[in-house]
Order: sequence, then structure tokens, then C-alpha cells
Amino acid sequence: MQGWTTDDMPRLDGTTVVVTGANSGLGYEGTLAFAEKGATVVMACRSVDRGERAADDIRRESDLDESDMDLDVRECDLASLDSVREFAEGLAADYDAVDILCNNAGVMAIPRSETEDGFETQFGVNHLGHFALTGQLFPLLEAAEGVNGAARVVTQSSGAHEQGKMDFSDLNWEQSYGKWKAYGRSKLANLLFAYELQRRINDAGASGEDGGENDGLSLRSVACHPGYAATNLQHRTAEESGNPLMKVGMKAANAVLGQDAATGALPMLYAATADVDGGAYIEPGGFMNMRGTPTVGRSNDASYDRGDAQMLWEYSEEATGVEFPI
Repeated sequence: MQGWTTDDMPRLDGTTVVVTGANSGLGYEGTLAFAEKGATVVMACRSVDRGERAADDIRRESDLDESDMDLDVRECDLASLDSVREFAEGLAADYDAVDILCNNAGVMAIPRSETEDGFETQFGVNHLGHFALTGQLFPLLEAAEGVNGAARVVTQSSGAHEQGKMDFSDLNWEQSYGKWKAYGRSKLANLLFAYELQRRINDAGASGEDGGENDGLSLRSVACHPGYAATNLQHRTAEESGNPLMKVGMKAANAVLGQDAATGALPMLYAATADVDGGAYIEPGGFMNMRGTPTVGRSNDASYDRGDAQMLWEYSEEATGVEFPI
């Protein structure tokens, strides 16, 4: 995969891709790349207006004729389980299958707040919203032919997962709150979910070998992180902090350390379209895995803790009311 770029992506004609947070940053660049390869891209956005503006920008930016790009902007607010459910129901009514689901949207290091359903926002949006979305789209993923032999669930994490620690006595930070600690936990939760999903897919396939309902299940769960990509995420974090020094620091860090969003999107695109194993972790292969083109790496030991993964799964099912059919 040395030097892998969007030029190495296969054609995606006839496939359906769902990208959360598609209106900016990594989601925007991923949507552009998928659409230019011929996919129908469902842009799952909290704001339909911002999503439509982004879709217009993508059409103008692409070398393709506007009529050759199939972009479907739909509302999906990951901070609302009702919104996630309505999005999934609408998709099931209009599409027969989803070949690729990119769990990309997220919030980073914001002051403590709660989602519509009472969850701490970083944990609720970054993990629980995507958990619920994946579970409710699972029948469409099962029905897909996929890419390179399998449909994909791609979950975007971060190098910040290494600072995350699971505390099942206070998952929603009601006893104490540190915005960066909460972000790290949410990104660790992304990985625990991605790897546990693949284990359950493997177990379902094994149990279906004798003709059970999951016989022939062709689906892969893959995790990724973008490295240090200069996107709106840092700007939003600085704005919500209310700290002028953070604004200056984030701007300087983006300029010195950051790679552009198009390069930051490559691990997600590789995870979604290349021939990678389920349970893989795709990251930049350059300096400190913060820059460069994609490579298969390894996340920290805590992300592979099966006990924590099972506890998180059980909590997530109870919290969201969403159960996976595997």
C-alpha cells in the first residue's frame, strides 16, 4: 500500500456509501472521493442546509459533470437517538443495501454538555450515536455486495484513544469531567466497538456455517484514524473553549503539524475500499503515525480488552435500545 492515494481506489459504480459528518473536514473529502469513483453517497449531516451547501461545493470542486455525481443529503443528528432512528428508517425505505458505512462525525474536547437523551455529549455523539446507527443499518449492510468482497463498517477513531480510560461507574462523566479525558475515552470506545463488532461478525459467520441465518455473512468492521489533520474540528474546539490562547495554539498547531483534510481522509478511504481484514486498524504511515499515506497499524492494548468491549456493548445496547441481529 506504499504511497496509496485516491487514484488507487476501485470504481464504486452501483454502490451506496453513508458518511456521517459529510459536510466538512474528513467527511467532506471522503464524500468527494467516493462520489468521484461513482458511488451514491448519502451525506448524513446534523444540518441539512450545511449538507446541501457542501454537496454544491463538492459538485463544483469535482472534475466530473454535476449530473455524474449522486449525492443524497439527509438529516442525522447523532446527539439524538430519535434522529438516528428516523434517518435509518428513511434509508431503509429508499435503499436496498448499504455497501459502506463511515462512522466519521465527531466532537472534540468541548465543555461538558448532554445529548438530547441525557448522555455526555462526546461519548453520546462519538460512540453511542454511531453504535445506534450501525445497529439500525445492519440489515442494509448484510444485504450489500460490498467492495472487494465485503460490505464495510469503518469507524473513525483518533490517536487520542491512547489517553482514554474506561470507567464503567461513570461513563457519562457525572462525577467529574475533563474534556480531553472524555474525548480520549470516546475514541477508545470507538475502537472497542469496532473490534467487538468484528468478533461478533466472526462468531455469527461461524454459527451459520451449517446453514444458519448468518451463513455467508460478508461484512467487515475496520477502524482508522486520520493522524493530525487540519480540519474544522480543531477550530470548533477552540471556539467552544472561549479561550483566546487556545484559538492561537490550535491555529499554530494546524499550520505546523497538520496535514490537509484530503490526506487525513485517506485512512478512512483505504479502510472502506481496499482489501483489508476485518478488525484492522488503518493509520497514517509517516512521522509518529500522524502524517502520510495509509498503513495497517495497531492501536493500544486497552482497545483490544475483550472484557471492556463486552461491557461497553451491553451498556450501549441498553442505553440506546438498539440490538444487533448477530
